[in-house]
Amino acid sequence: MINGLPNNKKLILFDGVCNLCNASVQYVIERDKKDKFMFAALQSDVGYKIMEHFKIDTSKTDSILLYSPKNNDLKIKSSAALHTAKHLGFPQNLMVAFLIVPTFIRNWVYDFVAKNRYKWYGKKESCWIPTPKLKAKFLGEIN
Repeated sequence: MINGLPNNKKLILFDGVCNLCNASVQYVIERDKKDKFMFAALQSDVGYKIMEHFKIDTSKTDSILLYSPKNNDLKIKSSAALHTAKHLGFPQNLMVAFLIVPTFIRNWVYDFVAKNRYKWYGKKESCWIPTPKLKAKFLGEIN
């Protein structure tokens, strides 16, 4: 479905103007020892393409999305964050234990943070641009 995304990778879609989201992406990059993840902003052509494919309302989506091309699967909100942590090694992978918490409770907490993230962490005027060294981990042009 997405050109340039190998089946053995997972794609993290994130809010490119959110400081918390950008810090989270950098956190994942530093701990992604198995080079499992690639990234794209929700505002990119890749982000729009995936949201359109899974029929996600782009005007209401401010969540992290985790796309797996191997099985054409999309995880959203807390499930995306926890399934990402699962691949980051110890101790981050212990976060997967929170998957036993019912999704509606996890997503309530997730939505509370998402709703306040600009107020608490700020917002950029434009999407974060990765360094040339990291550029290979990113897909899509920003719209």
